[in-house]
Formats: sequence, C-alpha cells, structure tokens
Amino acid sequence: MRARRGAAAQAGRWLVYGLVLIVFVGPFWGLVMTAFNGPTVRPGTLLLWPSEPALDHFRFAFTQARVWRYLLNSCIVVAFGTLLQVLVSALAAYALARKRFTGAALVSLAILSTMMLPEEVIAIPLYLVLGDLPLLHVSLLNSYLGMIFPLVGWAFSIFVLTEFMRAIPVELEEAARIDGASELQVFFWIILPLVRPALATVTVFGFIMIWDQYLLPLIVTNREQLYTLPVVLSTLRSDETIRPNVFIAITLLAMLPSIAMYLGLQKAFNRGLLAGAVKG
Repeated sequence: MRARRGAAAQAGRWLVYGLVLIVFVGPFWGLVMTAFNGPTVRPGTLLLWPSEPALDHFRFAFTQARVWRYLLNSCIVVAFGTLLQVLVSALAAYALARKRFTGAALVSLAILSTMMLPEEVIAIPLYLVLGDLPLLHVSLLNSYLGMIFPLVGWAFSIFVLTEFMRAIPVELEEAARIDGASELQVFFWIILPLVRPALATVTVFGFIMIWDQYLLPLIVTNREQLYTLPVVLSTLRSDETIRPNVFIAITLLAMLPSIAMYLGLQKAFNRGLLAGAVKG
C-alpha cells in the first residue's frame, strides 16, 4: 500500500513538473523553432519543430532590417546605464545605511515613493527636464545620455542594497578606519565585497529593467538611428513588409541578452535572493 502511494505521489509530482515545463518552456520553445523555420508561418502560429531549418530570417534581420544598429544602441544604453545605476545605488545605500543625518527617514521615503509612480505620469515632466536641464540649460534629447541619465537612480536597487548594508557589523568598518582606511576605501574594500550577492541581484534586475525600456527611448529620441530594440519591435509589428518569422527572430534576439545576463550571474543572484529571504 505504501509503495503504491509512493508511486502515485511520484507520478503526480512528475505530472506537475511536466505541466509547469509545458506552460513556461513551451512558448519559448515554439518561439525558437518558429524563428529557425524557413517557410513563412501564419501570424499567431508557433511550431514545435521547424519543417525546413534555416537562418534566412536572422540574415534578413541583420542585413535588411538593420537590427544590428538597434542592438548596438540597446547595448550602449544598458551597459552604461546598469554600471552607473549600480554605482549610484550603492553609494546612496551606503549613505542611508551608515550615515546619520537630519531627514534620513524623509529621504528614504522620497526614494521609495518613486516606485509608486507609473512611467506615464512622469513622461511629460521628464521630457521637459531633458529638453532643458535646470541650471545647465542643455538638451539631452536625441542622445544616449538622455536615455541613460534618468535610469541612474533606481529606488529598488537602493532599497535592496540598504537592507544588506545595514546587516554588516559596524565593527568591520571601525577596524578598517583604525588601520587608516579612508571612507572610500571602506566602501570599496569592505562594504562592496560583503554585499556582492546583493550587487548581482540588483545588476540582473537593473539590466532587465533598462533593456526592456520602451517609453523612455520613445520620448527621448525621434531619430531612427538611436532607436533601441523595444521601440523597433513596436514599429515592426505594424510593418506589413516584415514576415512573422522575421519578427519572431528579432524578438528572440531581444530576449537573449537578458537570458545571458541571468545565466552569467545566476549563482550570485540566487545567493542574494536567499540571503534576503532569511535575513533578519
């Protein structure tokens, strides 16, 4: 009887695993197979296996649709944007976690409140500010800086890093200062190595957030040469000259960098999530 129950339970688990695999992996598998299928498929159709495997759609995407240009734009924005975002967020988190100053609670509340505002609410004010920066009177429209500068500070990254830094014993910093370490040396040599899992977590989330940006590049630039992949994908959907297989191939190309970033930082990313789950 117990053996039958054990076998039934195991079969039930495998059934659940199979259903989960189909639900989550099935659409991606169909996307890949359709992208590598030579003959054009009907709109809305995904294949389980290509009838005639070919790379023609990817070749068309790079040569005719010039996807390489938009891919390069996205890479430039996400590379500098993620680097600056992690650096600025780490510095802000260190100040909130370790420094005592008047209005610290209000500053934290103001930073967290930005997470409650939809992008559509700040689109017009952001466009006006980028069109004429206060004090400098410089326009960042139609430039990479205009797509990078608004993404430098992200409340989510600051919040996560602040909580991790608060868990670090203050005695470590005091010992480093006794040995003659400066404030920046304490930050870069003591704090950052100890919050490496959190840095990986905010890097992955920040990369995906910046890579998937659609509204910001749309309002910053009206020059096609500066379009990023999400903007181009939205325009190709209404382009009748682009075959469905080509559109799916470009969509697959747009997904690969985020997947590669996660796989590259998977171990540190998982450690950061687990440490945040059991911390406190």
